[in-house]
Amino acid sequence: MRIITRFERFHHSDIRRLLSGIIVTVGFVVLLVLCFGIPCPKTFCLSPVTVSVIESTNSNATPVSVMNYINLSDDDDNDNVDEEFEEGNKNKDLDRENDVVISKEKVEINVSVIARENISLRNPKMVVDSSESDSNLVMVRVKDSRNGNVLSMRKHERRGAISISQMNSLLIQSVSSFKSPKPRWSSARDSQMLSARFEIEKASVVHEFLGLNASVYRNISKFLRSYDLMERKLKVYVYKEGGKPIFHKPMPRGIYASEGWFMKLMENNKKFVVRDPRKAHLFYIPISIKALRSSLGQDFQTPRSLADHLKEYVDLIAGKYKFWNRTGGADHFIVACHDWGNKLTKKTMKNSVRALCNSNVAQGFRIGTDTALPVTYIRSAESPLEYLGGKTPSERKILAFFAGSMHGYLRPILVKLWENKEPDMKIVGPMPRDPESKKQYREYMKSSKYCICARGYEVHTPRVVEAIINECVPVIIADNYVPPFFEVLNWEEFAVFVEEKDIPNLRNILLSISEERYIVMQARVKAVQQHFLWHKKPVKFDLFHMILHSIWHSRVYKVKTR
Repeated sequence: MRIITRFERFHHSDIRRLLSGIIVTVGFVVLLVLCFGIPCPKTFCLSPVTVSVIESTNSNATPVSVMNYINLSDDDDNDNVDEEFEEGNKNKDLDRENDVVISKEKVEINVSVIARENISLRNPKMVVDSSESDSNLVMVRVKDSRNGNVLSMRKHERRGAISISQMNSLLIQSVSSFKSPKPRWSSARDSQMLSARFEIEKASVVHEFLGLNASVYRNISKFLRSYDLMERKLKVYVYKEGGKPIFHKPMPRGIYASEGWFMKLMENNKKFVVRDPRKAHLFYIPISIKALRSSLGQDFQTPRSLADHLKEYVDLIAGKYKFWNRTGGADHFIVACHDWGNKLTKKTMKNSVRALCNSNVAQGFRIGTDTALPVTYIRSAESPLEYLGGKTPSERKILAFFAGSMHGYLRPILVKLWENKEPDMKIVGPMPRDPESKKQYREYMKSSKYCICARGYEVHTPRVVEAIINECVPVIIADNYVPPFFEVLNWEEFAVFVEEKDIPNLRNILLSISEERYIVMQARVKAVQQHFLWHKKPVKFDLFHMILHSIWHSRVYKVKTR
């Protein structure tokens, strides 16, 4: 009788189980790759997907537009990109959806772009298919361009935009609707803020405007009274905690320069800043969201992880000082121009005043509590006022101008509809980066009546401030965008707001504005220009003071006493 050795027993039975396990594991891995793609070397990658948007009852739609989307995994260093027309804000929240509805010849185009993690393909394209439709529902198919696999399929329902007039109503309602937490104990500073609010509301009518144009303000008498009280009373404490480069290191160049310039001027200010926090009305957290996004490495590349890092800092100052806990952070503020500023601060600083460039009212920006921060693309920290000014109205022969990269869903539609369509509409894609082209870009802005400020990946764009600097009337095409200093400025007096769905009618909208009305608006752009300029040494009514005033104004109208 033959004896079976241990090796033979393994060979006959265990190896079969081992092979079966390997086959099951490999099959599972293949299934994961097919479903989620190959993990890319960085945490965030956007796949090169083909997005087909087809009306649900007709699958034979004809492509009308192709949009090339760049990979969003790389953090764009705008400080090293000297370009008049390039926002470069590629770092997006990959959970967001972008929607647009435009109508042209009874055709509706609904686009829903859904970004997913861990799909590391290259050269993405978005193909928009459309057909005539009586419904607001469209079928959205997101396909992998390599193998045609459907990554996502859903029906998307059209959502309406919040108009500028609706925003005006929200501003009025915000005074009574916002529920600010009561302080845990009383402070003389709260009483001073309440007294300031009473003085602002009872402000006497002003007849001398100190070189200001009353028509560009909601109420110039209240504004001047509030501004005067801020200059005389406001004291700010700047927290010393936090290490560079995330804290206390201003970045005064690039597309996020607004948060850098404010940090630099605030920390060096001797008029408003106090060393004793007990004397402060407001508390400034000197953080750069741009640096937070780029400095922490691979382990901190999701909005949640970055928000957790911010929360750790808040927990630090709340444990070391009593001031955050007294108001739940209601007398604290942050200035953030990075696209993620809204998302990262939404939970931790829910009671605080947030000055944000990404002032999208549909994504949690609170009119009357948060303040809209202008996007200022500074190319030279030594010369922030370069290229200021423009031609007179009679010398501006171009009706409307836009040039820029195809960021987001809206710009490709704008260029598709208007490039080379009318001789007085200079609408193009990205221009070359050589010095001559940059000069030509500035010349177009200085020679145009209207400068198109179309949203990119997010609602905000530096073109709004660029238009004002070049004395060109801004045409803002960004649904749900709250413009800077909205609580003070009457934007409809010097800017044009066009809903995204009305892009096909853009030229008619601009031509419907009379020449007399345009001349008045252009003069008002020049009048408001002083509020959008950085100075190495702050001057009255400049950008530094206007940002600080917006924060002061928000706190004055939200403060509560014990």
